[in-house]
Formats: sequence, C-alpha cells, structure tokens
Amino acid sequence: MSLLNDALRAAEERQNPPRVAGTYTGQPMARDSTASGTPIAIVLMVALALTGGVGAWWMLSGSSEEQSVVADSARVSASPESQEITETAALPEFIVEPIPVEPASETEVSAPDSASIAKVVMVTEPTPERSEPANVEPAADQNEPEVIQVAQAQPPSPEREVNTANRAPEASVKQQRETPEAVDLRTSRELAGLLASGRNREAERALSELTTRQTAPRSREIFAREMLVLDRPGRALEWLPDSVTNEHANLRLLKARAQLALGDLNLAIATLQARVPPVAEQVEYRITLATLLQQAGAADESAGHWSELIAHDDSQGTWWLGLAIALETGGRNRSALQAYTQAVAMPGMSASLADYARQRISVLQAES
Repeated sequence: MSLLNDALRAAEERQNPPRVAGTYTGQPMARDSTASGTPIAIVLMVALALTGGVGAWWMLSGSSEEQSVVADSARVSASPESQEITETAALPEFIVEPIPVEPASETEVSAPDSASIAKVVMVTEPTPERSEPANVEPAADQNEPEVIQVAQAQPPSPEREVNTANRAPEASVKQQRETPEAVDLRTSRELAGLLASGRNREAERALSELTTRQTAPRSREIFAREMLVLDRPGRALEWLPDSVTNEHANLRLLKARAQLALGDLNLAIATLQARVPPVAEQVEYRITLATLLQQAGAADESAGHWSELIAHDDSQGTWWLGLAIALETGGRNRSALQAYTQAVAMPGMSASLADYARQRISVLQAES
C-alpha cells in the first residue's frame, strides 16, 4: 500500500508542476492543454498497473504459504514411514525450546520451514514405548540360584557327622588291619614303658592278655630280660616255654641265662646247643655258648666257637684271648702262645686282660 501511495503522490505532483516564471513580457504564459493532459493519463495507467501487481503478489504469497503448510501436513500424515522414522528418532526425549517468530510485515510473509514442522510433530506426538526385542529370553528367576547356593552351603547334619565318625574307624580297620607282628611290636613298646616306670604287674597283665591271641616273641623278650635284670630268673622262665624258645634264638639265649642264674650250667648249655644259629646272625649267642663250654671243660668245642667268631671278625682282642685260654686248657700251648700274643696286640683290650695275657705269654715261653 505504501508503494501505491507513493505512486499517487508522484502523479499528483506531475499534474501540478511548479510554475516557472518566464521572461517577463508583461503577459501571463499560455498553457498547452494538449501537452499537460497526456502525462496525466500515462501516470494514472502506471499507478493502476503497480496497484494490480502488488495485490496479485500479495495474494499469491498468501496462497503459497497456505499450500506449503497444507502440503507439509499432508505429507507428514500420509507417509507412515516418515512418521515411523520420526517416532523412532524421538525415542530419546528431546527438549525443544520455543523458536521466537518475528511478526511478518504487511508486504513480506515467509513460508514455514520444513524443519520447524518436524520439530512440532516431534513434540506433539506421544513418545512410543520401547518394545523389547523378540529374541530376548525372559529373565530367570533370581530366587532360584539363591536357593541352590543355600543348599550347597548347608553344613552336614549332626546325624551325618556321627555316621561319618562311626564309619571312619571301621574303614581304617578294614583297610589297615594290624598284623600279629605289628601288634606284638606295639605291645612290646608299651611294656617297656610300663617296666621302666616300675609298673611290673600291669605289664605282666598286658603280656598275659596278648599271649592268649599269639606267641608274642618280642613282648616275651622285653619282659624276661627285665626280670633277669631284676634278678628274678624264675619269673623270666615262666614266659619262656620250649614251644616258643625253639623257634626264636633270642628267647633261647634268655632261657639259658635264666637257667645259669639258677645254677644249672649243663641245662643252659643244652638249651643253647639245641639249635645253634650262624655267627653273623647271633654273635652274642655264640660268645655265650663258647664261654659256657669253656667253664664246663669242653675246651675243644669252646675253641671251635672262638675260631668261628675270629673268622667273622679278627679285630676283637677278647675273642683272641678266649681262643688262647681254650687252646691252653686243651694242651695246645704253642697255638695258645700265638693267640695270647695276638690278643695283646689288639687295641681296645682292658689293662687287666692285657696283663693276664702277658703273664701267660711269659709262662708259656719259659716252658718251651
């Protein structure tokens, strides 16, 4: 409208131009009616053309605005794919700040932007709920693993503990049953402890209980040896019967000593000679037998046992001395002199025995 007003104003100014004073002639200037009428008509036509153009442009801009809005709305509502894309994009909530819109002037009207339309749709449309994927398995019950854990962590019941405690000894007995030898060895150690503490009667009761089930040679040996130390050969002999001593050299040796302690030399020699073990197995047994034979006057037999002992170990001076005495008693002085000389040469001889050997060497040398 401002353009139309400017055009009318310009036409009016052209219709009434300022009067210019001509050359002073003393008469007023005459108007040319034809020349003044033509410009006015031209100005009016131009003004009408401008007015019509402005009105047409205004109508066209208004209609285009409405058409673009309607077209965008129809496109948004008619396209399910675009709506679905918009809704999918709107899963996270957006905070849309209002966009300030400047008021349009009377001559300028701007079409709404498609981005702003999308923003309006995103705000006004309700946010769809998120649907879980179809292939996701439902969550397992959380209480079930707890129940399993509690069941695993439960301590065994007292009845089960009692049953286990009762079964354990039975299993150990079945799997590790003691042999008679092991029982005898264990009992002999117990007897040694009882005897060392002076509880002889208690030890004898334990031995009596054990011998009802087996021969118990080790336990018999421990008790009989202690009785001999206590000078009780009679009680020692009570636990050394022939049925047991015939199979065990240690028990025969103890029995012979008990018999010798009771004054029966020949019975002691008979007990030892009943079954003579090898020297390597029973050195003490053979020394005792050689000594008892020497006392009994069986010099040759005694010398034979001493010779076997020296053959086993020729570094023992006492054995050389025993052989020399047996040889001298048997009348073999030259051999006895050599045995005495060898005995004196052996280290470890006691002073008294060494003096006796030197004395016998002097006597035998003088006789020869």
